[in-house]
Amino acid sequence: MADERKSTHTRVHNGTVTRARRERLNAHRSVIVWFTGLSGAGKSTLANAVEERLHLAGYRTYVLDGDNVRQGLCADLGFSPDERMENIRRVGETAKLFVDAGVVVLAAFISPFRSDRARVRALVPDGDFIEIHCRCSLAVCEERDVKGLYRLARMGAIAEFTGISSPYEVPEAPELIVDTGTQHLAESVDDVMALLQPRLQVAPLRARL
Repeated sequence: MADERKSTHTRVHNGTVTRARRERLNAHRSVIVWFTGLSGAGKSTLANAVEERLHLAGYRTYVLDGDNVRQGLCADLGFSPDERMENIRRVGETAKLFVDAGVVVLAAFISPFRSDRARVRALVPDGDFIEIHCRCSLAVCEERDVKGLYRLARMGAIAEFTGISSPYEVPEAPELIVDTGTQHLAESVDDVMALLQPRLQVAPLRARL
């Protein structure tokens, strides 16, 4: 009896409204656009700018980043290696739900470990995870650090800080590298949009703007 109850509770209910039907309604495909890079590399800034461009063109979008995730979904997590892994796991599962909902979800997280990013990629079908490396030198990231986190990390006041006391594993084969340390924001947005255009399988974005 106990096994039967367990089986009933874990059964997935398949509704009649599928991802494909949601995408047809939205007139575009859904994907995960994953921005990774050092703190201060401009991930959230770029993700929000891309969302603005997509939104104006009529796409259904949502940005996930530390500001909206760690206040609720991951408010119970700290920054130890295990907790950072769990943070990305939860974000990945959430992003997967957005994809099923037919939404273009833009996730902006340091996500320093290749294994964590690979696990998120494995959650969705091939082609539905687009990894974008926001490449920016450590020196430039420290110059942009208005919160003084790098200074505190160098003083030893913040443990396990990516780029200082914890490694950042550069993506080996991202779908796109954006030089956020040298490019103007508008150029970076153009680069991302050029990549997304064929992936979303719609008419050229320029014709819709």
